[in-house]
Amino acid sequence: MIWEEKRVLITVKAYPNPSEKYQETVCVAGIDIDDFKWVRLYPVTFRDLDEKIKFKKYNIIKARVTTPTRDKRPESYRVDADSIKILDYLDTKNKWVKRKKIVLHSVDKSMCQIIKDERNLKKSLGMFKPFNIDLNWEKAKSVDMEKRKAYYSQLNFFKKQKDVIEYIPYIFRYTFTCINEPDCPGHSHPIVDWEIGQAFRKWRVKYLDDTKVVLEKIREKWLEICSDTKDFYFYVGNMWQFPENFLILGVFFPPV
Repeated sequence: MIWEEKRVLITVKAYPNPSEKYQETVCVAGIDIDDFKWVRLYPVTFRDLDEKIKFKKYNIIKARVTTPTRDKRPESYRVDADSIKILDYLDTKNKWVKRKKIVLHSVDKSMCQIIKDERNLKKSLGMFKPFNIDLNWEKAKSVDMEKRKAYYSQLNFFKKQKDVIEYIPYIFRYTFTCINEPDCPGHSHPIVDWEIGQAFRKWRVKYLDDTKVVLEKIREKWLEICSDTKDFYFYVGNMWQFPENFLILGVFFPPV
């Protein structure tokens, strides 16, 4: 196993998922600031990290990584969590200029192009500018809540006791088309960004479990960040077991 050190601007943190092997994991991705290539770091047991290395989006971190044995996606790396160091944070001053200097190096032509590249095993992460955006939702499939709880009860000496992550009973989707792709069939992809899950949890309390209000507030917020006042792009990534299935991992939305 060969390890190397990378410096990565974190652009993506997905909502945590229970894991039979790791108890709970968070999919994290970003951009290597030395060559502007995409990097996926997995698994990250984020809530088990020491407080001093609990990075947030647009932190630059340094960490030791190695190529995973099973995951053959070109951007994927296994990370040594104990080696993580936070180097910097890129703020939003001057219309996000510090972030744009790195992030905009990695823009793809379209979602259609990213899918074509995935079929040639060239790409499983990317970003692009969408068009004709809308947001909708559907009820999520029912899950075995006892099984979810069981993942958290399987502690070993090194793991911290923590509450079971709240299950979000809705799947939120952006629908959109691609610019400059005359044959684009239109796209509909689930949003798995940490923020949308946290918004559901927070607003469910704020609005006293009025689900209709919560869902409309989420729709309003996530369409506002794709408004004419923003220069917005979608971050996307696929699933290891189902590489043809892409998820929206977040939105880059500096002001115009």
